Amino acid sequence: MCSVKGKEWYQADDVAQEYESKRFSRGGQLIDRREKRAVLDSLGPVADADILEIACGTGRFTSMLAGKGANIVGIDISDAMLAQGRRKARDSGVSDNLELLRGDAARLPFPDDHFDAVFAVRFFHLAETPATFLTEMARVSNDIIFFDTFNHRSTRIIYNWLLPMGSHLYSRSRVEELLSDADLAMVDDTHDFLFPYGFYRKIPNDLARGFRDIDKSLGDGDFGDALASVSYWTATVTTDSTTTGRTDLETPHNVPDEAVTADD
Repeated sequence: MCSVKGKEWYQADDVAQEYESKRFSRGGQLIDRREKRAVLDSLGPVADADILEIACGTGRFTSMLAGKGANIVGIDISDAMLAQGRRKARDSGVSDNLELLRGDAARLPFPDDHFDAVFAVRFFHLAETPATFLTEMARVSNDIIFFDTFNHRSTRIIYNWLLPMGSHLYSRSRVEELLSDADLAMVDDTHDFLFPYGFYRKIPNDLARGFRDIDKSLGDGDFGDALASVSYWTATVTTDSTTTGRTDLETPHNVPDEAVTADD
């Protein structure tokens, strides 16, 4: 089993119970909406698509995608997180449209090319062996791979050492190397949040909206891309040096803001 930083901390019952309230309340609501929009932008139309989420946690994305008609499977190492995800699916009325499994992302229990898209959010900053995980994601996907990373030049450097499990920070060149080694071709990348996530979570949502407007204004352009806290990467599986594609999973696909729960 490949190593993931903070695995014991992540699997604790109290962490699972408080995970969303600590990260996605107050100004963290803006982060939740932005991440959901990034996933939808990457995956495009998801109705009837077979999709796998790595490290699905409390099911923020699995329930959302199931509600949009996807055939969604989520895998996670934490029974406590999965319990929260199943509860969310029941509350959303989508339990019949998704499956949540406990498993190891380094040894995915699926055949090659099984899914139309495979994605992971808030996972690679914890991965001690990212190449192994990305290779497995590529193996079971027949088209799209989506994931996010934290930027090695961002303000996250300032407080990274304070976090309970720390984070791996990535450069663009490192991501490109990982994609190449996994036989993936990058098709889109976006970069966001000059102010770190921790800042937004500490302030009320109304105040956070004002800072978010400043953030987006300052972050527009190459300067913002270089210093952004988070990067979203979309890639496709390559075959004989050519990218594959499907008509129902277009890449990239810009989804209107109203497709998520609220405006970013």
